[in-house]
Amino acid sequence: MFKPDTEAFPGKRFGRLLQPFKSIRMNMIFLFSLLILCAVFLFLGISLRVTRKAVIENSTEYTKQVIGQVNADIDAYISYMENISTLLVTNMDVREYLSTEPYSEKDTELYLRMLSQFETILSMREDIYNIVVYGENDKFAVNHGTQMLNRNVDIKEMTWYKKAIEGNGRRVLSSSHVQNLISDDYKWVVTLSKAIRTKETGKILGALLVDLNYSSITKLCQNIKMGNKGYIFLIDSQGEIIYHPKQQLIYTGLRKEKIGEILTCKKDHFITTVDGEEKLYTMSTSEKTGWTVVGVANINELFPGRQSTQSIYLESALMLLLGALIIAVLFSNKLTRPITDLRNSMKQVEKGNFDKIPRKDWGEGEIGMLHKSFYAMTDELQNLMEDKSRSQKEKYKLELRALQAQINPHFLYNTLDSIVWMGEGGNNKEVVIMTATLAKLLRQSISNEVEFVTIENEVDYARSYLIIQKMRYRDQLSFEISVNPLIYSCRMVKLILQPLVENAIYHGIKYRETKGTVIIRGEETKEGILLQVIDNGIGMEEDTLKHIFDKKDKSGKSNGVAVENVNRRLKLYYGEQYGLQYESTPGIGTTVSIYLPKVEGGVPDEELSNND
Repeated sequence: MFKPDTEAFPGKRFGRLLQPFKSIRMNMIFLFSLLILCAVFLFLGISLRVTRKAVIENSTEYTKQVIGQVNADIDAYISYMENISTLLVTNMDVREYLSTEPYSEKDTELYLRMLSQFETILSMREDIYNIVVYGENDKFAVNHGTQMLNRNVDIKEMTWYKKAIEGNGRRVLSSSHVQNLISDDYKWVVTLSKAIRTKETGKILGALLVDLNYSSITKLCQNIKMGNKGYIFLIDSQGEIIYHPKQQLIYTGLRKEKIGEILTCKKDHFITTVDGEEKLYTMSTSEKTGWTVVGVANINELFPGRQSTQSIYLESALMLLLGALIIAVLFSNKLTRPITDLRNSMKQVEKGNFDKIPRKDWGEGEIGMLHKSFYAMTDELQNLMEDKSRSQKEKYKLELRALQAQINPHFLYNTLDSIVWMGEGGNNKEVVIMTATLAKLLRQSISNEVEFVTIENEVDYARSYLIIQKMRYRDQLSFEISVNPLIYSCRMVKLILQPLVENAIYHGIKYRETKGTVIIRGEETKEGILLQVIDNGIGMEEDTLKHIFDKKDKSGKSNGVAVENVNRRLKLYYGEQYGLQYESTPGIGTTVSIYLPKVEGGVPDEELSNND
């Protein structure tokens, strides 16, 4: 037979995964729960994602405003310093000083006037460390005129000077650095430099340097709070860090920033992971300075209630899941109740309990129509079974009558033959006894048209049969009847004992070389009534015993269908738990037990006939 390979049908395996239980109700609850669980967790995931996105957007917007303000403050500060530098590079005294010959009287006068202006500015702005003018002719002026330039450096080769000259009048800003221009004076500064040119031709005369106090820049950034772990820092257009709260760690290489990502990012913010923590980087670049203020915020700090919010979402999801499960159970009970009812009805039909089928109206839906079809089917099945039972009973009645009709002629012929033989022998007394017993037996057989008799009547019928057979076989047969009189009034199907007694005589006792005995016993048991026909005949082989209830053809003088007929009639009228049971040992004898229900007083024959 072809067996489908379930491994070749992944659809079936998937179907079994979705229906792990045998009960349709449990499968519905499982599927409902699975769908609800997926929906709840999807909702939970979307909620957390939307919440996180909203928090990050709001934080980004806030940070952009904050760092934008810092950028504006820096622009304003640089603009102010640029104005000062412009004022100096366009100052006529500065230009003439760089144009005149050194050591002349006018040179000295211009130098002093220029220093006076420097002193005025320095006294007004404490955030300016140095003001230096250095000419192409190597003339210079430094602050108050009391400080000297560092002899170890070549001014014209310094970056600030070269970029100022190359800028040809444009302002040049440096990154933060330690200024080594002044002898014995090293401070952290941000340098603003600009070329000094003649008014008429634009010829470059030298360059102006203004060193801004680095702390002035840091103050603008340090006042900004970005949470406990947040901060801002400042880089120039080349990615050089101008300000960072951990400036020393940056310079020593112990700490690094995402400079590459900042310079290449096309948006104004990005999220990255630093030391296992998510960070939000927000950038604002000044068009004026080219500097970029970077705000760094810790994501966890942006969402301080993240854990509690997740707990609330999770608890809400679990509550929804629990509520949904309860609803799923209630709905599944409601939906599967008609199917459960149908299943219970089918079990009753399996047991043959047609009358115990609960008939309910489940409406005109598919389940309701299924119930109605099932009810119609069971009604039809019950009618068929009742018709079949009636037909069988009618069949057994006919077989019973045929059995009686067959027994009587054989038995009557043999008995009459014995009476003739005894009459010829002059045994008148025995002729009288046998004739009277035969008459009684025939009267019981002919007059009794009903199917049920008392046990007493059945035993008397067997006794009459045994008396006649004992007179015929004389010394070859004896019998004993030991039936409890208390069960005499109980009713039983008639013509049960006599066929079994006949079998015992013709198939057991007859073949003994010595005298045989037939014993009839009867008593009440816990289960009902037990009658036994016991003989000490030749017994039966095991194979014969196995086929004792097989249907046989009638043959010879014995009734070949007697045992099977008797057993079937008992089961038909009393049920499968009743009937005959044989025990036999070759050479020892046979015992046939008749199990009957105890029918106290019996069932009226009329009623039994109606039930047929």
